[in-house]
Order: sequence, then structure tokens, then C-alpha cells
Amino acid sequence: MAASLGSMSEMNDSEGEWSGFREKCRRIIFLHNKPAEKLFDILLIAAIAVSLVVVMLDSVESIRARYGAWLVGIEWGLTILFTIEYIVRLYVAKNALRYGRSFFGIVDLLSILPTYLDLLVPGAHYLMTFRVLRMLRIFRVLKMVQYIGEANILARAVRASARKISVFVFAVVTLACILGSMMYLIEGPENGYTSIPRSVYWAIVTLTTVGYGDISPQTTIGQFFASVIMLTGYGIIAVPTGIVTAEITRVSRAIDREYQCHSCGQDTHQSDARFCRSCGHELKSGPSE
Repeated sequence: MAASLGSMSEMNDSEGEWSGFREKCRRIIFLHNKPAEKLFDILLIAAIAVSLVVVMLDSVESIRARYGAWLVGIEWGLTILFTIEYIVRLYVAKNALRYGRSFFGIVDLLSILPTYLDLLVPGAHYLMTFRVLRMLRIFRVLKMVQYIGEANILARAVRASARKISVFVFAVVTLACILGSMMYLIEGPENGYTSIPRSVYWAIVTLTTVGYGDISPQTTIGQFFASVIMLTGYGIIAVPTGIVTAEITRVSRAIDREYQCHSCGQDTHQSDARFCRSCGHELKSGPSE
């Protein structure tokens, strides 16, 4: 009986030690307050930067011909390192599913898949440039909360503008189809407008003031019509800018009335909240400035 109790005690101590080690790993990986936590993130960001440089150098033919084997070796080494890191993140996370479905969880997964996908689809490893999105962690690591708050404002403004911009894009596409069809009738195949789709393509390029110049009107009427479309394009470009700007102003005023955490940037707290619902940091007594 005593031996059994002793064995159970040892198992409990072992589980407690492992649980404590797991919690320590979780804090190092997911938090950014203590020196060890910051060091981990800084080393991770440095490794990401190196991997991006390797991918870019590998796309240069002269460098790839001379150092291709080294670049492939470094690429695989970093990919294996990131794969282990991703698995550990899933294991130590309080909610693995929540982390896997989060923005950074999806980015972390996308950053390691291209190298393995390259075994089936040659050239897929160039998609590793997605790893640049992992660099966004630097804002939290360096406590640049003001930038996180600005990013939240922009994201909320874009979401609020989505419907209006969708209607605007539909109207522009409709206008481009009409203008393209009219230019097809004015210029015709003999001047390069060989079909309505090609004419619509010209109308979109002209209306957006891009102007590739691969197709251009040759008749006087066509040139006048093109001039009107160009001037119209300048006015059209201002519409989505005005929509988003108005939403940014509205969202900024709304956030000014909310409490923002100066530790993690969370800005959706209720007026009577005392602690951040994301990181637990104590909130200020009034709305964020």
C-alpha cells in the first residue's frame, strides 16, 4: 500500500513537473514580456528574415548555379526548424484549434507547406515569401502597441466599407463593359480592337489610368472618347478613397470612446472593464488617448 502511494506520488510529481515545463514553454513561445520570451521571438524573426533572403537569392540564376546546394540545405534546415516550432506551438497552446484557426496560426502553417509542396510541384518553394507575414510579430515583440491600434482601426474601416466598395466595383465593371463595347464599334478590328472582351480590357486599363499603351485609338472620335474616359477615371479613383476615409474617421471616434489596452492593443472592452480580456493587463481608468 505504501509502495503504491509512493508510486502515485512520484507520478503526480512527474506530471506536475511536465505541466510546469509545458507552461514555461508556452510563455516563452506566446508571450513577449520577459527577456527569454523576447529572445525567442527575436531569434525567430531573424530566422524568418534569413529564410526570405535565401528564397530571393535562389531566384537569381547566377547565384543558384553557384550556391544552389547550400541554399537548398539552408532552406530545408529552416523549414524543419519552423515545422518543429509549429508542432510545439500546437502542443503548448491552451487551445490548439483556436491557435490553428487564428491569423498567425494559418500564416505559420502556410510558411512551412511550400517546401514540402515543392517535392510534388517544382518551384512551389518560392511561395515561402508568405513567411514575411510572420514578421508582423515584431510589432508585439517590441511593444509597438500604437501601430497595432492603428492596424485595428484600418481593418475595421475596411470591413465596414466592404459592401459600399463592392457596389462601387460592380458599377465600374458595368461601366467598363459599356465603354468597351462602344469603343469596339468606334474603332473596330482594323485598329486593334478585335473583340468586345479586348475592348473591355482597354476600357478598364484606361478607366483606371494605368494606360499600358498596347492598344490605342486611331480615329479622332476614338481619341476624343478615350480622353473623356481618362478624365472620368480620375473622378472614379477618388470614390473608394473617400469611402474608406469616412469609415476610418467613424471607427476612430468609436474607439476613442472605448478602452484600449496599452499592452496588447485590444480595443473592444466594455466601459466598466478593469483588465484586458486578451492579456489580463490592467486598463487605464478612462478611454485611451
